[in-house]
Amino acid sequence: MLERIYNWLIGLGIELGVAKYWIAPALVGLCILALSAVSHFAVKRVALRALQYAIAKTQAPLEIAVGAIRILNRLMPLVPAFVIYSLIDLPLAEMTAENRDYCAAIVRNILLIFVAITGIRVVGALLDAALSVYQTFEISLEIPGNGFVQVLKILNIFVGGVLILSIFLDRNPMYFFSALGALTAVLLLVFKDALLGFVAGVQLSANKMVAVGDWIEMPKYDADGEVIEVALTTVKVQNWDKTITALPAYSLVGDSFKNWRGMRESGGRRIKRSILIDVQTIAFCDEEMLARFSKIKYIAAYIEQKREELARFNDEQAMDESRLGNGRRMTNSGTFRAYVVAYLKHHPKINRDMTFLVRQLAPGENGLPIEICVFCSDTALEQYEAIQADIFDHLLAVVPEFDLRVFQAPTGSDFKKLSQFVP
Repeated sequence: MLERIYNWLIGLGIELGVAKYWIAPALVGLCILALSAVSHFAVKRVALRALQYAIAKTQAPLEIAVGAIRILNRLMPLVPAFVIYSLIDLPLAEMTAENRDYCAAIVRNILLIFVAITGIRVVGALLDAALSVYQTFEISLEIPGNGFVQVLKILNIFVGGVLILSIFLDRNPMYFFSALGALTAVLLLVFKDALLGFVAGVQLSANKMVAVGDWIEMPKYDADGEVIEVALTTVKVQNWDKTITALPAYSLVGDSFKNWRGMRESGGRRIKRSILIDVQTIAFCDEEMLARFSKIKYIAAYIEQKREELARFNDEQAMDESRLGNGRRMTNSGTFRAYVVAYLKHHPKINRDMTFLVRQLAPGENGLPIEICVFCSDTALEQYEAIQADIFDHLLAVVPEFDLRVFQAPTGSDFKKLSQFVP
């Protein structure tokens, strides 16, 4: 082929040396480049159509389709590289054997380096596609795959780098791998965070300590929000103010943090809050008070049952009920507690299968605490806060119905009213 071209060039009147050693090899090289471009276009077109047909036929998920097309696009540069690698001897035919072998070796080494880089990119695309498919399964929420994929990408780049270096220096790849033993300490220092992150990621995943979508709190790093990514060395948390905190993965293993996943999975979110009652308003219930309380639907039956129980006890003990200190009597604070229990049991958003507790704590300088510890069946933050607010709005408003008063420290308006009585 080369001989025909330079004979044709000589026939055009071009000098023999120029035609034989410059123009003819250049034209052959251009023909090889054109052939490689045509082969790339043709193979890519045929392969892409075949892939699209297979995707349509099998109705593959979007993640698989996108991943397959990306891998195909990264594989296609290997076609022109193969064409050039196979035909590189043609334009070099008129060189001496030594020069021909030297030039062919340079071009082929460049092509091999190109193939190695392409291989790195193909493996990276394959890992990305595998991760995309994995993330469509529910298990990915409990065991994130980002960290493992990133480790494999690092190994892929590392192995590819060694292959490129071995091609460039014309050495066996095993020569470089065997030399890594002496560099172990340096590699451990350079990749310290990656290794710690990888080990921590394995522990986090194996023990299901944290996953994407979990609500975690870690005051040390001002993190309070949902986990949006579990990567090789970091865990990203989107805080409730929409800022993002990046936590070192190993910090979640070495330090303490709170994960609210258990609350969400349990189907209940705890409401724990106290109403402070002014101790000076606590009193025994007289008949007029009990008559009023009996009109409250939730505790009408309770009052009737309690009155019978106390009357029977006092009769059995022959108590002199002319004195308030004798016998057992109902109090407005106890009746209020009974009302709180009845009100919460009738509330549609309280989970009665979980802890349900209304208790009286020790009185202090701020009054008598009536603590409510129950679980709301709606765990979403907005609904939970609204339900909790509605419950305590009602209870605080109903306190005066029991001749009680909520304790509150004196404010400016209280002192202002008091000053009116000071001469």
